Amino acid sequence: MIRRRTGRATLAVVLLAAGALLVTSALRDTLTYYRTPGEVLGDPAAARERVRLGGDVVPGSLRRDGDLVVFRLAEGGHEITVEQRGAPTGTFREGEGAVVEGSLAVDGTFRSDHVVVRHGNEYAPSTSPVEPADAR
Repeated sequence: MIRRRTGRATLAVVLLAAGALLVTSALRDTLTYYRTPGEVLGDPAAARERVRLGGDVVPGSLRRDGDLVVFRLAEGGHEITVEQRGAPTGTFREGEGAVVEGSLAVDGTFRSDHVVVRHGNEYAPSTSPVEPADAR
């Protein structure tokens, strides 16, 4: 009877370990770390893997060439050039915050395949008074 319990306990431990290994290996490919331009420039080898790069779009740096959008992101006095294939969202502008996902190429350009525009979490209603249509 003791052998039977030991065998079951061993089987349960092996199955739990195998399940944990499968879960961690599946999650490894889905993790994307957030980095600033200074961190990416300071450790380019780490940015060769997929990362999220955040900063402000430098005014005057945005240019479009067909479906290629090139701009610079800055944060903390560091700037990095970003190339994005496809048009970013309509709220994407110079001087606004953005987070891009991709990886750093050998030439030092960050190749992005996804752009998220950062914005404040405060809502302000329109300041112009709206008169009801039936007020006349």
